This record gives sequence, structure tokens and C-alpha cells, in this order.
Amino acid sequence: MHILDIQNIRKSFGDNEVLKDISLTVDRGEVVSIIGPSGSGKSTLLRCATLLETMDSGTLRYMDEDVAFMDENDKLVYTKDLKKVRGYFGLVFQNFNLFPHYSVLKNVMDAPVHVQKRKPREVKEEALALLETMGLADRADAYPCQLSGGQKQRVSIVRALTMNPEILFFDEPTSALDPELTGEVLKVIKQLAEQSMTMVIVTHEMAFAHSISDRVIFMDGGVIVEQGTPQELFEGTKKDRTRQFLQNYKR
Repeated sequence: MHILDIQNIRKSFGDNEVLKDISLTVDRGEVVSIIGPSGSGKSTLLRCATLLETMDSGTLRYMDEDVAFMDENDKLVYTKDLKKVRGYFGLVFQNFNLFPHYSVLKNVMDAPVHVQKRKPREVKEEALALLETMGLADRADAYPCQLSGGQKQRVSIVRALTMNPEILFFDEPTSALDPELTGEVLKVIKQLAEQSMTMVIVTHEMAFAHSISDRVIFMDGGVIVEQGTPQELFEGTKKDRTRQFLQNYKR
């Protein structure tokens, strides 16, 4: 059973077709990195997978359950139970998206308590334990404005993990950070990979994608140009476009 199964997704904004017949699957425990130039459709693919954008056509399944599919009239239909579907995944944004007026602990606890209706005491225990593993135990009562960018991103990862998702999506998780803070966030993602967390990561950090991924997908112009193991893509690519994109990459 695939955690995520996307088939023949298309998405246009006006006359601009951003995703052109994209298909991919992600299995439990797999780490998939998506790389490619700006405007290649990487973030739009993630936004369609996480229901932030509506697809034009195609199918989307989580855990073998239909989320979006084409009906007998060739119209796209979404399941009515989107709340359940959203429980399958977590999403970490490039700009953190923390509530500025909530403390770190309240940011982390808010969705599990109010959306998943879990017991506050149980959620608090889990949240504090996760904050500790991320080196943030002493920041539970701090507010986002009192945190560095790297700390904010680690809080947003904790917030996603507290929902106990089947799969975590990262959309350029380090693009808003300076190089020093980038390292601390990538280290956390690497730890999650070692714990067999299923992840899809849109990233421009090539060395990181090489070291962490089970599979790397190279997108350009709204299509998947090539995919394979990091070795196949970074060291043995057969495609000129992939080679051209990676030519400045030094491992």
C-alpha cells in the first residue's frame, strides 16, 4: 500500500499549465526529494498533494483511499471527508506560519487539541517531549518573535509531528534561513529520516538531497524529467537537462 499515490495530475493557472500529467507514488518510510529550477512546478505539486490547491484533473489517493478522482462525466471530484485526509499528512512551510500571538507550546498544541480533539494533558506531554528532542525545551513559553529562524522552523516541524501524520511534506524548509541556521534544520530532518519518517521534500539543497533521499525526482517545465536513486541522478544521469541543472553541483 502506498502512503501517497498521485496519477496524471494536471494544474493550470490561466493559460499557464504548471503541472503536465504528473504521476508518482511514495511508500512508507521512503524519503523523496524533489529538485528543479524555479517555476518547474515543484511547490504546486506539493500544494495539490496537500489540498492547498485544487487539481484540474487526475487522481489523488492516501493510504489506498480516494481523495480526488475523475467521475463518469470526466469531472474532478473530491471526497467529502477532507478532514480525515488532512490527518494523514503534515506540512512544513518555508516561512514557518507560526501564530505570532501564541507561545511555542500553544502553537504546537493548538491543532491536536482543537482539530483532533485529543486530551490537552496527553498532547502537552507529547509536545514537550518533542520540543526537547529538537533542543527547544527551554523555549516552550517563548513567542515566535523571540526565536531565531532556525528555532521557528524546528517549532513548525514539531507542530507537524504532534499531529502524528503518516507523511510529512517540506516546501523549501531552509529557503528563508541563512547558511548557519540551515544546517540545524537539515540535521533535524535527517534525524527524522533515520527514524523512518515518510517524507517528501522540495529542496534546493543538493548535497542534502543526495545524502538523505531514497529517491530524487527532477522536475522541469511541469513534468518529471527523471527520477531515481541519488547515485543514479547525481552521478549517472542520462538526461541532458538533468546534467545541465546539476552541472554547478559539487558534492
